[in-house]
Amino acid sequence: MIEIKGLQKMSLIDYPGKISAVVFLAKCNFRCPYCHNPELVVGFDRLPSIGQEELFKFLQEREKWIDGVVITGGEPCIQPELPEFAKRIKGLGFLVKLDTNGSNPRMLESMVKGKLVDFISMDIKGPLAKYREIARVDVNEKDIQKSVDIIRSSGLDYEFRTTAVPGIIGKKDIMEMGKWLKGSERYCIQQFRPLKTLDRKCQKVKPYTKEELDGFADSVKGFFKSVEVRD
Repeated sequence: MIEIKGLQKMSLIDYPGKISAVVFLAKCNFRCPYCHNPELVVGFDRLPSIGQEELFKFLQEREKWIDGVVITGGEPCIQPELPEFAKRIKGLGFLVKLDTNGSNPRMLESMVKGKLVDFISMDIKGPLAKYREIARVDVNEKDIQKSVDIIRSSGLDYEFRTTAVPGIIGKKDIMEMGKWLKGSERYCIQQFRPLKTLDRKCQKVKPYTKEELDGFADSVKGFFKSVEVRD
C-alpha cells in the first residue's frame, strides 16, 4: 500500500498556474546528498502515515478550492500502486502533477498511456555522466534517457528541473544539460537550500547568489522554449 507521509493542503507554486494540494510519498531509490526531504528517504517508518481514506475525504471537501494534486516524494514511480492511486484522484475531477527522478520509465509510460497524469516534472540531477556520482546509487542512464524521451513525446505539460548545488553542479554542467535537453519546453534551475539535507555536510554549503543563477539561466536560454530560476 502507498505510504502517504505528508500533505500540504494548499500550494500556489508546486503546480504551475494551478492551485494544488501536495501529497508526499515515502521511499526513494536515490541518495542525493542535498535532498531536502531526507525523512522520506531514510527513517520514514518513524513518520506517521496519512490514511488514503483520510486523504480522499479531504480532497472531496476541497474540490471547489483546488485544481489539482501534486504527487511527490520520495520517488512516486517506485510505488506499484501509483496508477491506481492517481486514477482515484483523477476520478474526483482533479488534475494530477507527478514529480519524478525518471528512474522508472516503465511506470512513467504506464501513467502517460493510462492518461493518469496531466503534468510531469522530472528532476535532472546533472549531465548523464555524473548521475551515479550525484545520486550515489547505481543509476541506469538508459532509463533516465528513456524517461526524458517519454516526457518530451507525451503531449503533456512538463518541465525539467535541476537543483544548483555549489560543488556538485556548475555552469559547465548546466551547459551540458542544456545541450542534452535541447528543444524541451521548460527548464527550471532551482536554488539550493541548506536547511535540511540527507548528507549533513551539505548544510555547510553556501548557495549560489541570485545573480549566479540568473547567469546559468542566460547561458542555456537558447536551448529551451522557457528557462526559469526558481528561488
